[in-house]
Amino acid sequence: MKLKYLNIIIVVLLFSCNEKKEISSIHPENWSKRAVNLTSKDSLEYGKSYLSIYSQIYSLTEHKTHNLTSMVSMRNTSDLDTIYLLKAEYYDTHGKSVRKYFDSPIFLAPMETSEIVIDEIDVSGGTGSNFIFEWKIPKNCPEPLFEGIMTSTMGQQGLSFTTQAKRIK
Repeated sequence: MKLKYLNIIIVVLLFSCNEKKEISSIHPENWSKRAVNLTSKDSLEYGKSYLSIYSQIYSLTEHKTHNLTSMVSMRNTSDLDTIYLLKAEYYDTHGKSVRKYFDSPIFLAPMETSEIVIDEIDVSGGTGSNFIFEWKIPKNCPEPLFEGIMTSTMGQQGLSFTTQAKRIK
């Protein structure tokens, strides 16, 4: 009887240790639920923002890196107006496009936040990864806020820091 319980415990422990290896925890299907059709003759103002994020940072020397989880926070700072994100494109250290997160414009309702998470195991961006966002907002609407939050924990040590986007157009 004890052997039966021991076998059950071992099987449960083995199955609970399976780790999923996903590249991104944000799936494209989630973006299609937010898709909108914007006409080219709308009265919205266009903007473009640059955000630096870090998939990896150097540790001890330039030859050793430490992987990070990066969360990109896309925030509508208006309490009245819906805003539209036209593009969120992720680039690596060398300026090569890694991935685009949505193919059609998406909306963010007033005061709404949406995130993109770059998992710690996804080091495709490297030490100098970044995003370009293109967006449209109604006239007299506050600009969206884009922030990067990078975190990592190892043992009892934790590391976290943030970056903020800069408007480039």
